[in-house]
Amino acid sequence: MSLTRRLLNQTADEGPETLGFRLRARRIAPLLNMVEVAHSQHGHVRILDVGGRVPYWDILPRDYLDTRDVAITIVNLPETPMPNDHGRFEFIAADACRLDMFEDGSFDIAHSNSVLEHVGDWERQVAFSREIARVAPSYFVQTPNFWFPIDPHYLTPFVHWLPEPVRARLVLRHDRGNMGLRDESRTVDSAVRVVEGLHPLDRRMLQALFEEAHIVEERFLGLPKSLVAIKQ
Repeated sequence: MSLTRRLLNQTADEGPETLGFRLRARRIAPLLNMVEVAHSQHGHVRILDVGGRVPYWDILPRDYLDTRDVAITIVNLPETPMPNDHGRFEFIAADACRLDMFEDGSFDIAHSNSVLEHVGDWERQVAFSREIARVAPSYFVQTPNFWFPIDPHYLTPFVHWLPEPVRARLVLRHDRGNMGLRDESRTVDSAVRVVEGLHPLDRRMLQALFEEAHIVEERFLGLPKSLVAIKQ
């Protein structure tokens, strides 16, 4: 395995021993501040995690969430396998761009990590951002930066900057990070759908989606690797 591949795997994986885990732990300082503020105001904290997974929250000590009485609702697409509700976690199947089951301000904090680039084209990204801002007064939305030379999905330098037909051909012929196809699904149609399902953003685009947010850059090797839209 190449050095680049090993390095990027480390930034993408979730295990506590990986670089990616440490980067996320450093990144969430503003999120912890939101939790503290919400707890001081209400005595409990309600978080909506759009497109999330339970292991992500292992970046926080379990007793931290207990002492702040944090309840987390995780929303994923209906076709996503989901566990039964347990502990502080509730699971709901829904489209992140249409959260009609939640009233305005239903949560204290809306959270999303590496999901915005997957929801679809610009129109759907606009719908996603409106829903995030509608359901909670504070939000924390992270997405990879388009201008970082290695996309965390392809795990190959510069591939995401290539024209769509070239990317589709690469996905079709080779395993590319998290974009690889199973042998039985290696068709042009499936490759194009994989490529079209990824829409990374730059800082100006994220700011346009979340006009009231402060955009924070997370740097790696001196370059802005990911972006976070933060509003409190």
